[in-house]
Amino acid sequence: MAVHAYVLIQTEVGKAAGVARQIGAISGVVLAEDVTGPYDVIARVEADSIDELGRLVVSHVQMIGGITRTITCPVVHL
Repeated sequence: MAVHAYVLIQTEVGKAAGVARQIGAISGVVLAEDVTGPYDVIARVEADSIDELGRLVVSHVQMIGGITRTITCPVVHL
């Protein structure tokens, strides 16, 4: 069963659209959209395990220029 999460992303001013585009091209990213509010981009990601999900965020998402902060929120099924 795949693990899903939402990644809440803050960017430098004026960088949200470019960051969302780059994140959307990463394998494992289901959707990336620029939004308004306290975060600039929200991405939905999926991986085979929580460890792979962590590697996806740290090794790919956080390496994109213009990102200042991320918060990863795994989806739970209650």
